Amino acid sequence: MRRRVRMGRPLRIEYPDAHYHVTSRGNERKDVFKSQKDREQFLSYLESAVNRYDAVIYAYCLMSNHYHLLLETPSGNLSKIMQHINGAYTSYFNLKRKRSGHLFQGRYKAIVIEADEYVQELSRYIHLNPVRANMVARPEEYRWSSYLDYIGGRKRPDWLETSCILDYFGKGEERFGKYRGFVEELLGSEYESPFGSVVASTILGSESFVCELTEKHVDGKQGDRELSSARKLISKPSLQVILAAVENILGGSRVSKNATIYLCHKYSGAGLKEIGDMFGVKESAVSQASRRFAQVLERDKELQVQIEKVRKSLMI
Repeated sequence: MRRRVRMGRPLRIEYPDAHYHVTSRGNERKDVFKSQKDREQFLSYLESAVNRYDAVIYAYCLMSNHYHLLLETPSGNLSKIMQHINGAYTSYFNLKRKRSGHLFQGRYKAIVIEADEYVQELSRYIHLNPVRANMVARPEEYRWSSYLDYIGGRKRPDWLETSCILDYFGKGEERFGKYRGFVEELLGSEYESPFGSVVASTILGSESFVCELTEKHVDGKQGDRELSSARKLISKPSLQVILAAVENILGGSRVSKNATIYLCHKYSGAGLKEIGDMFGVKESAVSQASRRFAQVLERDKELQVQIEKVRKSLMI
């Protein structure tokens, strides 16, 4: 009998005080929110997840056929939290519309994040979702996200935790304006998704963060459906290894520096801050340099050959 080959799937990493970006889409990409009542009901399940399962909800955005959450699990129980949220909402949705079966498409997607490095950026990414989807021109025009709670536009519900992120922007009322400015600086411009640095569809953080989680939560996993993801996590080249490989093939030119930034951003799994610190530049400069180099690489055949040599030396 032939053995059925199964594709690897993202690992589920759960531990106390973990932070996650979670998304879940409608089955066949169909709408899961069809009315104001639907969205209000879903928010009530976020509230009960906080009260019953010790979840900490930092940010959310309810689109038409999917949603985004930024949350923390002090009790290390993401699976229970998500079973409650998706299960309760599916029961409500099916009963209301006299239907049965799955509402959401497969398993929810959960990325473990290094909070200090990415929590601000991900809150901005979540709040700009309706703008990217051309649903509104400005994020404050969309009421089904937590953005209005972050800029003082309405009374914050008790179950939503905003101070953790707003504290990065100062104290008192001034934080609302500064956070608003932080989000609005990306309006009208293209910017790179923070998820470009996700390792094995599972972890977003610095190289040291990825290594720590790999050592604690990935090494030794034997499940054949998860093993390919585990291997991806363990085999990421470090910033120093990429730097040495580029210097060996391209030398120390300006092209070499930009190539290193590009390859580190694309393959190392390190965070923007960590890459920026290595080159003495800001996080935004890392994204810009990586994007510009990718554009040059598309046009320059000779450079493509050189970069392919670097990739082969790194086995990526």
